Amino acid sequence: MLVKTDNGSELLEIASVDENAAAELYSPINCCLGVVKLGGDYLLGWNKCRQDWEIFGGCREDGESLRECMDRECLEELGLSGLDWTFLGLMHCRMAPDYFDPEWHYEYGGIYGVTLPVEALDTIERNRTDREEIGKLAFCSQVKSKEKIAAIDEKLLEFWK
Repeated sequence: MLVKTDNGSELLEIASVDENAAAELYSPINCCLGVVKLGGDYLLGWNKCRQDWEIFGGCREDGESLRECMDRECLEELGLSGLDWTFLGLMHCRMAPDYFDPEWHYEYGGIYGVTLPVEALDTIERNRTDREEIGKLAFCSQVKSKEKIAAIDEKLLEFWK
């Protein structure tokens, strides 16, 4: 186990697997998350529902590949398209009951990373459309000592240097 959250959810491991073979080897792959680095710092979004600073991403839609999910979520939450995401692997989690699943369950999620110039923040602030879920943006260094960062998301930052 790599990290445990306050509600008991656990990030068990990051599986090294080929992106294109992942869906054939692991199930269910429910989501994709992206670590975004601007210059030398990580960008986080404030999730209004969960009241946590998190990395970006979300649930896969029916028939969607991992990369299609990451691209769609990036467009919604960051207002960016056509990014050169690097696939980092699959996170394997034991998840506490929540609004997606009322039972304890295991799931997988694709993890990606991308580094952008600091100047991209202006474009992100101007173009992002999902402000209902992601209320505000901040750099990890600005919030780390003052506010709570989602434990699993903070651990995932380590996988994109």
